[in-house]
Amino acid sequence: MSQNTTRRQFFKKASMLSLATLPLSALSQTNSRDQGTKLKVICVGGHPDDPESGCGGTLAKFSAKGHDVKVLYLTRGEGGIDGKSEMEAANIRTKEAESACSILNVKHSFLGQVDGKTMVNNEWITKMTEFMESEKPDLVFTQWPIDSHRDHQAASILTMQAGLRTKKKFQIYFYEVCAGEQTMTFHPTDYVDISNEQEIKRKALFCHESQDPLGIYACGHEAMEKFRGMEAGVPAAEAFVKLNGKNSASSIL
Repeated sequence: MSQNTTRRQFFKKASMLSLATLPLSALSQTNSRDQGTKLKVICVGGHPDDPESGCGGTLAKFSAKGHDVKVLYLTRGEGGIDGKSEMEAANIRTKEAESACSILNVKHSFLGQVDGKTMVNNEWITKMTEFMESEKPDLVFTQWPIDSHRDHQAASILTMQAGLRTKKKFQIYFYEVCAGEQTMTFHPTDYVDISNEQEIKRKALFCHESQDPLGIYACGHEAMEKFRGMEAGVPAAEAFVKLNGKNSASSIL
């Protein structure tokens, strides 16, 4: 290293050189209004606020382009408000989720498990499979299977198991939340430019008043958007890991 080059400058140059090798996903360019191809998109999350914080910008982008988008919450966040009973917390967080989905212009459903008590067994694999059979999605976003939160793990595993059992197969993409604290060892395969969707994503996330949305951003989500944007060469991006990376993203569109 030259004496005139600081360590910070060196790593900045190395970072910039790597950007060209990380293209945006073909998902970013999918537009049903132009191409006549309307996709059914499902996003599975353990709790209200997970889909919004992990891929709210991507969901808003899909919806704005004319695709059919639905969020499936595994639970209603029953254990997520200190001092509230499970029923009270569920009522509050259900309303917050409804408001957030309205802002993103997406539909929503609840699978019926309980926050902090989620299960992965034959009964719930069947319920998730039946849900996917009824919806017939083309692609599904779900949580990273080795997140630190057990409910995130359950959401991910149930989604994957359903994907093995449905007659109509769908492509799965994993999303990240609170990188380094909840989502660990996440190495993206795909990026979606959310530079124009950052504000709507933020508004949706701030519907979850009971969950301290400022704290959620302080957990690293705003930094994640900027960092993933740097990797993809845009102001802000959301990152995903594609299950079975042998298939190109365009093959399902």
